[in-house]
Amino acid sequence: MCKPIISKVLSFLGILGVAITMNSCGSKSPGESGELIGAPNREGWVVTVPFGMVVCPSGTFHMGQADEDITHSRANSNKQITIGGFYMDDTEITNNEYRQFVQAMLTDSSALGVEVIMREYYPDTTVWVRDFSHHMGDPMMEYYYAHPAFDDYPVVGVDWFAAKKFCQWRTNYLNDYRVNQAGLFKMPDFRLPSEAEWEYAARGGRDMAKYPWGNPYIRNSKGCMLANFKPGRGNYYDDGFMYTSPVASYFANDYGLYDMSGNVAEWCEDAFYHASVPVVWDLNPTYFNESEPRKVVRGGSWKDVAFYLEAGTRTFEYQDTTKSYIGFRCAMTYLGRSSGSEF
Repeated sequence: MCKPIISKVLSFLGILGVAITMNSCGSKSPGESGELIGAPNREGWVVTVPFGMVVCPSGTFHMGQADEDITHSRANSNKQITIGGFYMDDTEITNNEYRQFVQAMLTDSSALGVEVIMREYYPDTTVWVRDFSHHMGDPMMEYYYAHPAFDDYPVVGVDWFAAKKFCQWRTNYLNDYRVNQAGLFKMPDFRLPSEAEWEYAARGGRDMAKYPWGNPYIRNSKGCMLANFKPGRGNYYDDGFMYTSPVASYFANDYGLYDMSGNVAEWCEDAFYHASVPVVWDLNPTYFNESEPRKVVRGGSWKDVAFYLEAGTRTFEYQDTTKSYIGFRCAMTYLGRSSGSEF
C-alpha cells in the first residue's frame, strides 16, 4: 500500500476515533462536521442473476471464422476482442414468454392502440407460408404461435424492432417490481446482445472452436445430431425435428447456453457491415449505424446448412423483416468487477 493511501486511512481513523469520543459526549459525527465520508443510505449492490439467464464472465477471444470464410475472402481473418461480463438468456425467447409481453401490451393499449400492437408486435404467423414457395405451411401458420403444443418453441415472425420493444417492456416489468414493491435498486436494461457478445457467448470459452460444442463435427460419437439444422439436401428430419424444436432440446455449451447454433437464428444489436470487425474497437465492440437497415443475424436455423451454425459465420436480415427462422434472446450488462472472478 502506497504512503498517501496509508496516510489518508490513518487520518480517517483518527477523525473517526475523535468523532466517537466526541459523540459520546453529545458532539457531532464526522459527516455532520464538514468531513467527506460519502453520501449516506447507499445500500450495497447485490448481484442478482435474472430468472432464465446465465452468466457470461469477462474474457478475451478471437472473433471471426475458425475455418474458411467460404462466402467472401475464403481466408480466415480473426480479431482479438475483450468482452465485459454480461448475462444472457439460456434459451431463445419462447412463444409463451413472448405471449406474456403481447398480452401485457394489449392490456395497457392506451398509448399505442390495439391496431398498432397487433401490426408491429404480434408475431407474423404468415411467414410459414410466405417464406417458402409451394409449401404447405398452413398448419404451422395456424397453430405455431396460438396452440399450447408450441408454447416451449422459440418465437418467430418478429422483426428487429419487435425484439427491441420486448427488451424494453421486460426491463420496465422487472424494475417496476424491484423499485415500487421490493424497494431495491434498478437492474440494468435487458437488450439484444451485440454481435461480439453473441459470438463470445456461443463459443462458451472454446476460443477458435468451429461450433459451440467444439470441433469439427455436427454429430457426437453416437451419431446423434448436436443441433437442429438442415443436414443435407431435402433432409430436415435427421436431427429429430422438421421445423423448430422445443428450446433446450440439445446439449448446452460450456456457459450453459442452449441452441446457440441452429433451431432459430437470432437478432443482434449491431447494424450489418461486411468490414465491421476490422473497424470496430477491440473492447466491447458494437457497430451502430442508424441509417443501415440491415441488422446482424447469428447462429443459423432449422432450415440452414451447417456453415451457418459455425460460431464465426456472419449474416443479416432487414430490420423490418419477419421470418419463420429468426428469433432472439436477451442480454443484460453485468455491474461489478471486470475480472469475472466473482462468478
